[in-house]
Amino acid sequence: MAWIAVDAGTSVIKAVAFNSEGREIALCRESTTVLHPSHEYCEQDMNATWQTVVKTLRQVVAELHESVSGIAITAQGDGCWLVDADGLPTGPAILWNDGRANGVAETWNSSGLIERAFPISGSVPYAGLSNAIFRWLEEHDPEHLARSRYALTCNGWIFSQMTGRQAVDLSDASNPFGDVVRNTYSEVLISLYGAEEHASLLPGIAQGKDLIGLLQPDVARQVELPAQTPVIMAPYDIVATAYGAGVTRPSQACVILGTTICAETITSTLDLSGTPAGTTISLGGGLHLRAMPTLAGCETLEWARVMLGLPGMKELEALACNAAPGSDGLLFLPYLSSAGERAPFLETEARGSLHGLSFAHGRAEIARSFYEGLTFAIKECLDTAAHNLCEVRVCGGGGRSEFWCQMIADVTGLDVLRPAENEPGARGAFLFGMMTLGEVESVAAAAERFPIAIQRFFPTEGSQNLYAGKYQKFLNVREHARGQWRATR
Repeated sequence: MAWIAVDAGTSVIKAVAFNSEGREIALCRESTTVLHPSHEYCEQDMNATWQTVVKTLRQVVAELHESVSGIAITAQGDGCWLVDADGLPTGPAILWNDGRANGVAETWNSSGLIERAFPISGSVPYAGLSNAIFRWLEEHDPEHLARSRYALTCNGWIFSQMTGRQAVDLSDASNPFGDVVRNTYSEVLISLYGAEEHASLLPGIAQGKDLIGLLQPDVARQVELPAQTPVIMAPYDIVATAYGAGVTRPSQACVILGTTICAETITSTLDLSGTPAGTTISLGGGLHLRAMPTLAGCETLEWARVMLGLPGMKELEALACNAAPGSDGLLFLPYLSSAGERAPFLETEARGSLHGLSFAHGRAEIARSFYEGLTFAIKECLDTAAHNLCEVRVCGGGGRSEFWCQMIADVTGLDVLRPAENEPGARGAFLFGMMTLGEVESVAAAAERFPIAIQRFFPTEGSQNLYAGKYQKFLNVREHARGQWRATR
């Protein structure tokens, strides 16, 4: 018996089949299109997303020679995927990295509302969340809200298309309206964000067996699977990726080097009394994921590649390798998103910059400084998310770079483990699906049952000492730069 996992990312949708021994036996990837009708807008055509899911499923099923136990879904999180009472889109999906509601998030930040909300949600709201999007739509497109019945996530949209049910799981429900201790929606948060009129848009939170739906006959025909095949709504992608990378217990951390960089760790103790930062996601069973998802990740390196006139990422890495650690004093602040930054601090006006540049620097130092700036941001995110970490597991497209993995080890002072599996998000959804159907006791048990090979990178003493000093300079320069961001907007 095989399992199929769908991982619907922002730029790529994947369907992966796993056999009874937990090995990948079929894979299909299809690119998606992010629409930018205005500078700060990031949208997707919901029907196009669904058709891409169908295409990847159909191609994977065509490669299988065994029956399918179930389909597990994970997808990009946050954003707002509005549908009507019949489950049809009422407009394009507004994505997690959309910046149109920056002003809303900034008002909440400056008014002290976030400090009041954080002890309940454990999360700092930003422009790409449904609370801010609701407020923006109220002012600029109230008809879009009026014709909508449910505010889904990408995962919920795919699940509804497959099963005909509208729901949300604990991970997607955690932010922005979730009480992460009680695992319910919070009426206090709904009121704080002025969303009482739109509370009916929030789908029911599914847990346990309620996460299982059945494949509808018309969809079954399209993908050539039996009707009533179990469909499991797994946690959204950053949780599923942590599971798939082997992060299932406290003291382990996962860093996703993707479109966004997300540093995250599982915790069994939750202290929300400190300075608001990042995102807290309910996992159930008394566990939570503390995540620090930045707004600019590997896209920063792609931008650097283009600016430096290089044909590919291998050439960018090779150029960076020609510079010594520390980039001859050059510092890069990696805040290139038009929406600013959301973790480990919220600042909609955050912008990137190079510091210490002189005629002595060349293209190699500039290239290396981009990697170093992103890595300093990773360290800050990890330091904010948790203490007493024993290891960091890296995945995502950037994790293919041994150069970057070694740099992360040197900057953080932690062993960096790189799993051999190429699709940890899909793997995590598969493990969660097995648990939900009762084939294993827990996700941790599933991960132990199907171990994965890893490559380990150890910190090097000389580079570690150098980077410890430069990291403090990075923080100091960033704090000075914060005062200029609004002035140069």
